[in-house]
Amino acid sequence: MPIEKQPKTREPMWHEWDDKAQKKGIHHTVYTVAGDHYTGDWSNNKKNGKGTQFWKKSGTIYDGDWKDNKRHGFGTLSIPVKNGYRKVYSGGWKNGMRHGYGTNFYSPTEYYEGEWYANKRSGWGRMYFEDGSIYEGEWFNDLRNGEGMLRLANGNRYEGCWKDDLKHGTGKFYYLDKGQLYEGTWRNDIPKCGNMIDYARNEASHPTQYQLPENKLQNPEAVIREAEEKLEEDETE
Repeated sequence: MPIEKQPKTREPMWHEWDDKAQKKGIHHTVYTVAGDHYTGDWSNNKKNGKGTQFWKKSGTIYDGDWKDNKRHGFGTLSIPVKNGYRKVYSGGWKNGMRHGYGTNFYSPTEYYEGEWYANKRSGWGRMYFEDGSIYEGEWFNDLRNGEGMLRLANGNRYEGCWKDDLKHGTGKFYYLDKGQLYEGTWRNDIPKCGNMIDYARNEASHPTQYQLPENKLQNPEAVIREAEEKLEEDETE
């Protein structure tokens, strides 16, 4: 009985050409018509894995992790300066935005290190300001919100509550240069009611000429409590 040979099946040529045209695996460098270029890993025609992106118009460089054409994972963003490049951000990314823990440099002497959510400082973080002051505490929506401490360049510090970047709520302000301490309630960065006492005068660099007079109110705690209640009432009206 004769043996019949089945003809070999072969994929159309365009299938092979299309497969070769797909961006997958490790590529050297892929350029765009705008002059941008990317060097790194690809999957399903998208940047996936590790790679470096250069944007010609701004000169910005991102080196790190990618997922579906977006910065995702850990990576570093740098911008061109006169003598090379300056790092702007290094840390976590999610869907192209700063997310998780990272450090952002606003200038060579001003930077933030801490938690991010959707490109905004949110969670716990420490901010170093150009004037030498340092804030350490909670953030929300890119502003100081919650509990935190601000230490000024001269050593004075505030410990307490914040709302939308302002001292707001209960807190303590240590005037260490004068040897005094204020403890009370703040509203919109202004101390409204509280108690001022002498504090570590013997260690102060510029103590006040005279000590604070003795508080002779019969019940100072009750007076402060009444003032705080009035503040709360005014806020709710």
